[in-house]
Amino acid sequence: MKAYKIKIELQDSEPLIWRRVIMPAGATFNRLHDVIQNVFNFNSGYPDEVYHLFEFDLSADNIRVTNDEEAYQEHQHFKKNRKEIEERMKDVPPEFARFNEARLENLNTIIRKPTGIKIDKYIEKYCEIKYTYDYGDDWRILVTLEEIVEEYHYGYPTLIDGAETAPPEDVGGLPGYYEFLKIYYDPEHPEYEEIRAWAKEQRYREYDAEFINRKLKSLKYKKTEWDKINENEN
Repeated sequence: MKAYKIKIELQDSEPLIWRRVIMPAGATFNRLHDVIQNVFNFNSGYPDEVYHLFEFDLSADNIRVTNDEEAYQEHQHFKKNRKEIEERMKDVPPEFARFNEARLENLNTIIRKPTGIKIDKYIEKYCEIKYTYDYGDDWRILVTLEEIVEEYHYGYPTLIDGAETAPPEDVGGLPGYYEFLKIYYDPEHPEYEEIRAWAKEQRYREYDAEFINRKLKSLKYKKTEWDKINENEN
């Protein structure tokens, strides 16, 4: 089975928080999102509920892949009423012209749902894809294609390598995370017990490759001949 070896990096983290994963081809962007969520300490990937909005930037093709239903519906409305909306936007005072140009450019961006578009064409074409998760904490993640693998025997992703512990949800972006770490590892800090309890609620845990791979195994989206052989042997 064809697969992709990818590197997933939390941009601007220092030291760099990264994971190297191999995942079967034929995955949707939603499944790539699941992979990212599961290799970090985030909670919006399968099998969990949607926790925050996210998007993949395919701007070279004028596409934004997102779970933002409001943005999707707005784009669908624009497609159906394009002429009327464009005419209405022309009839504005000059001081609003620049705003309308930006607005029109935004409306013309194609919005795709992550469950309805596969990664293959884009990961091979771009080699690097930017992913943003949680517009509040504003996690910027870079997915880089390192290798196309022609013979991969499993229908689920596998973590190969990585470094550093990923931040918990709702910690306040990278500045908040670094402040969190100071308290989390300082038993003398007055907020130590409180932050430890909060971290547990957020399912925060230190980097654990074995645990991550147990989670990734649940992301089986293809049953390969190798899987069938293993099932028969067991």
